[in-house]
Amino acid sequence: MQEERPRPAGDDPLAAAAQLIEGFGVGGRPLREVVARLTEREHTLAALIRDSGLSRRTVEELLAALGPDLVRTGGGEPAFTIAPPRRAAYRALCRYDRLAATRPADPLGARMAAASGLVAEMAELVAAAPVPRKALDHVAATPETTVRRAVWLEATFDLAGRHLLCVGDHDLTSLAACRLVPELTATVVDIDERILEFIDRQAARLGLGIRCLYADLRFGLPAGAAGCADLVVTDPPYTPEGVRLFLARGLAGLRDRENGRLVLAYGYGERHPALGLKVQRAAQDLHLACEAMLPDFNRYVGAQAIGSASDMYVYRPTAKTWPLLEERPGAPRTRIYTHGPQSLEATGDRLDDAVIDALAAAARIPPGEGTAGPEARPAVTAVAGPGLPAGHPALAGAARVDLGALLAEGPPGKVLSRPDATVAADLSEDPGPWLLRTLLAVNAARLALLVPNNHPDLANAEGQRGLAGLVAAKYTLRFRRSTPAPRFAIVEATAVRPDPADPAALVGHGLLTRAHGKLGNVWREALIRAARDARGAALTRNRARAVVERIAPDPGLLALRLVELPRHRIRELLAVPFPDL
Repeated sequence: MQEERPRPAGDDPLAAAAQLIEGFGVGGRPLREVVARLTEREHTLAALIRDSGLSRRTVEELLAALGPDLVRTGGGEPAFTIAPPRRAAYRALCRYDRLAATRPADPLGARMAAASGLVAEMAELVAAAPVPRKALDHVAATPETTVRRAVWLEATFDLAGRHLLCVGDHDLTSLAACRLVPELTATVVDIDERILEFIDRQAARLGLGIRCLYADLRFGLPAGAAGCADLVVTDPPYTPEGVRLFLARGLAGLRDRENGRLVLAYGYGERHPALGLKVQRAAQDLHLACEAMLPDFNRYVGAQAIGSASDMYVYRPTAKTWPLLEERPGAPRTRIYTHGPQSLEATGDRLDDAVIDALAAAARIPPGEGTAGPEARPAVTAVAGPGLPAGHPALAGAARVDLGALLAEGPPGKVLSRPDATVAADLSEDPGPWLLRTLLAVNAARLALLVPNNHPDLANAEGQRGLAGLVAAKYTLRFRRSTPAPRFAIVEATAVRPDPADPAALVGHGLLTRAHGKLGNVWREALIRAARDARGAALTRNRARAVVERIAPDPGLLALRLVELPRHRIRELLAVPFPDL
C-alpha cells in the first residue's frame, strides 16, 4: 500500500498548492499543467482529469488546496478556474512560460488535423454505440482516440492488404482503422452481443471488410479467428489476469508468428505503480518483447481513477512465447474484471444444497415422458458449471463436463449418447450470452439452466419471446423466475421433434443441433435431409452446396460455426426461408 501524501498545511492556498506539487517530486509536471490550464479558462473536473492524465483523487486534492483562489461556476457539472487577480501568482508557481515552451509537439498533429472529418464521423458512431456495461469494464474511448489509434497504426505498420484482430472492441477501433485504410480487413471478437451487432451493421453500411464473432475469451478464441491476423489490438480489463488472458487470445489469433505484433492499451493511476508492475509482468510471463510504449496515448470518457487515460504498448512475440499457448489461461470463474459479479473481489460462493436440489429436480424428465422407460432413466446425465460440486447426492452418477469446453466444443459425444440424456448447468455467473450458447451447444432431451434472475433474456416478456423463438426448432423453454431463490431463475429446455412435413423446421433443427460444425457443411446436409423427408426430393451434395451459397445472407459466414456467430446473425440465418429447389 502506498504511503498517504501529507496534506498541505497553512492558510495560504498558493503555498498549499506548491507543497502538493513538490510532494510529487520529478513527477510534478502534470500538476503544474493543471494549474496552468486553470489560469487560462474554465475547465470541468472531467476535462482536467482527461487532459492531465492524473487520477481524480490527485486532481481533487489540488483543487482543494487552491481553496478560495478557485472560482467555481455552473450547476450540474461545475467548471473551475483560478480567480483573475490571482492568476499571475499561479503562473509564476507553475512556471507558465517554461511549460508552454517545453511542451513536445504532437507527432500526429498534422495527420489528426487532416482527419477531422473522420473524427466527426467517429463521434457520431461513438454516440450511437451501445451504452457501456460497467460489469464488463467498458469505458468508451473518445472519438479522437479511436482516430488517433488508426492514424498511428497506419503510420507504424503496413496495413494495406493485412488483417487486424480486435480482441474486444467497445472503442470501435475496427471501424476507425478500416475507414482510414479501406484495404485493411478486420475481425472483431467480443462478449457483448450489442457491440457485435452495432459494428457489424455499421461495417455493412460503410462497405468495410469487418466480420464479428462472439467470444467469451475465458473459454478460448473462436475457431474462425484463430491464426487470422497480422496485427492485434486490445484494450482489455485492467487487471493482471485480464491483460494476460486478452494477450494470450490475441497471440492465438496471429497468423504471422515472426512479424506479427500486439498493441495493448493499459493504464494505471500515478499512485499505484505496483499494479502497473503486475500487469507488465503478465506480459513478460508470456515472453513478449516490448518494442514501444507511448505514454498517455488513449483518452476515455470515464475511468477517472486512472486519469481517464492509458498508455499504448507494442509487443512482439518471441520463440518462447508460443509453447505457453498450449496452456488454457481461462475458466468460468477466472476473475478478470474490476467491477461486478466477476470482478477480482467477487467471492464466487458454492451453490447452496437447496439450489442444487432444485436444479437437479428441474433437469429430471417427468414420468411418462421421454423415449426410455423410467427404470432406465438417469436422474441427471451430466452437469456443468463451477457451482455444482462433484459427489453431491442430487447429482449422483452424473458425468462432469467443463463449462468452457462445453461452450467451445460441445459435450463429449459419449456423455449424451442416450436419447433421454439430461443436463443441469450452473450459469449463475452468466454475463448474458452463456444461456443461448449453452442451448446451442447441448443436444439433450432436457436441460435445466440456473441463471441470474435479472438475466437480460428473462428480464421481460420481449426477451423471453426472443430467446424462445430463436431456439424453437430445437427446444421448448419454460422460464421460472425467482426460483429456487430470489436472485436465481431456472430455464427448463425440453427437446422438440420438428414437424416432418415442414422443411423449414427441419433445416432449423439441423442447424441448431450441429452448432459446432462448419456452417456451410451443416446447412448443406440439413437441406438434403429436409428435401428428402418433407418433399420426397433427392438433392445431391453439389446441388445443395450451390443452393446454400445462393441463399446465405453472407457467404463469408459459411466457413464459420453457428456457436461463434453473433446472435443477430443466428437470427438472420434461421429466418432464411426454405428455398425453391
